[in-house]
Amino acid sequence: MFDIVLLRTFETVACLSSFTKAGQQLNLTQSAVSAHIRRLEEQAGTALFERSTRTVALTPQGQALLGHARAILRLSEEARTLMRGSSNALHLRIGASDDLTSTWLPAVLRKFQDSRTARTLEVHISNTAVLLDSMDKGELDLIVGCRCRGEQPGMHLWNEPLRWVLGRTPLDAETPIPIAVFPEPCPYRDAALAALAAQNCTWRITSVSPSLGSLTAMAAAGLAVTPLNASSIPANLQSSPGNAQLPPLPDVEFVAHVRPGLPEETMLLTRAVIEWITANRPQVAAPRHLRKT
Repeated sequence: MFDIVLLRTFETVACLSSFTKAGQQLNLTQSAVSAHIRRLEEQAGTALFERSTRTVALTPQGQALLGHARAILRLSEEARTLMRGSSNALHLRIGASDDLTSTWLPAVLRKFQDSRTARTLEVHISNTAVLLDSMDKGELDLIVGCRCRGEQPGMHLWNEPLRWVLGRTPLDAETPIPIAVFPEPCPYRDAALAALAAQNCTWRITSVSPSLGSLTAMAAAGLAVTPLNASSIPANLQSSPGNAQLPPLPDVEFVAHVRPGLPEETMLLTRAVIEWITANRPQVAAPRHLRKT
């Protein structure tokens, strides 16, 4: 039988690809993290990670164990909740960006909260950089954010396409491309402007707003195009990964940030929320103007 504590350390190292970062999140020393992994490898009878001076990667056996480890940890959290009942209420403070909280995330969180007696959630909405500052101050326990480049920290959750969103009015090929964007710092904005610059496109920013609704309204009116993750695109708008006028965009990676040093019960709840969000996120369809009929 695998030790729950060792599985929790294993899952954290696997998600962060770092013994040091896993130790910071779990409030353990790096040597303690290494000792946990050695003990788990002894229990499994096989190496779970391939380690070098710069990288940490799962072996095929480690990949196979990871799914089982997550299931065991989730069941452990659910069992704790059931045994302790409603006497030990927990409150989790979550940060997320407007593109998620204006679309599908609230409904997913509501279903999660309904399934966890005495587990309440508080959601703060802003861009990821601002939310990370709040976490550094101890004001947030979990952030679900995104990035278009992989050098920033965070626990990988899923990837989805970044697409250009536009209304029914075609772009004027003779004028600069009008862009509506979230305020800086924003990975969607950075990725879009970098793509435009790489193809020597001329462009102008026509709108800057922290609101997803404002950006999509600009697109619907034909006043701008806006770069958005695929799951946030409204049904009344068209989308494109790129065309003759608009350069292709990279995928966006969604990541979780967990505040280091959380109490064990809060950490378990945090992991359950992460798994619930990942399992219940909407599936991304093909761009509407590219779908086959």
